[in-house]
Amino acid sequence: MSASRGSTDVGRAGSSARPARRGTWTLGEDEAHTLATNARKAFFVMVGVLAVLWVIQIANWVDSYHLTQDYGIIPRDIARLPEIITAPFLHFSWTHIEGNSGPLFVFGFLAAYRGLAKFAAVTGIVILTSGLTAWIFESPHSVGAGASGVVFGYFGYIIVRGLFDRRVIDVVVGAVMALCFAYQFSVLLPHQGIGWQAHIGGVVGGILAGWLLRDRRAARAPAKSKAATAAGPSAASPTNTTALPAAKTGKPFKVDPANPRADLYKELDDLGL
Repeated sequence: MSASRGSTDVGRAGSSARPARRGTWTLGEDEAHTLATNARKAFFVMVGVLAVLWVIQIANWVDSYHLTQDYGIIPRDIARLPEIITAPFLHFSWTHIEGNSGPLFVFGFLAAYRGLAKFAAVTGIVILTSGLTAWIFESPHSVGAGASGVVFGYFGYIIVRGLFDRRVIDVVVGAVMALCFAYQFSVLLPHQGIGWQAHIGGVVGGILAGWLLRDRRAARAPAKSKAATAAGPSAASPTNTTALPAAKTGKPFKVDPANPRADLYKELDDLGL
């Protein structure tokens, strides 16, 4: 959430022997190990992000929040367009940054545990979409700042990521977050003093990031499987065959008359056995 300044404020808020097959909804042991490693990295990254935000907040507070006024977004002011990059790091009050810190840590961690490189790309996308939406559609002569737009961007990304990547654990995480934080959607509606435009821009950016950064190998795997099934077995594939006994040559069966079983063999030959 964001506090208001001026007429209106813009809110900104080890390896496994049995890996999971690409394109399935299963979680292999190797992937679970990777997730655990990435989760530890994501935790420390988000701790660092919050530490930076709070250090900036202290400096901003000491300076009577001049940093927010100087580096926040002023809608449709070309000279202040670059501030869409700096505005998410600034807040208007202690209440403002306290309200954003918790959701930012939770959603940021969930967005980052699939890999820090992808997380950085998601962050860049949602900063741009939420900031541009605020810069274009917010009321003029207002100043917008805060991390809430980025928070909503992570929120949108988490909800759709599992569907695009075909990973059941991410679908479950997205569904749980949507249910637990459903009340957050109320801030997407117009509110005086809250930059709801930035929130909507963040959600749109998160969904866009989920599509652009989806696991394309996972999406192609089901198509390959269907094509292989439709094509049938390959002509080059080995086939199981059963050896058949050689056909009879038609030559007369000869038995030594001295053999005590000569008569038995003769009868069997007459019967074709």
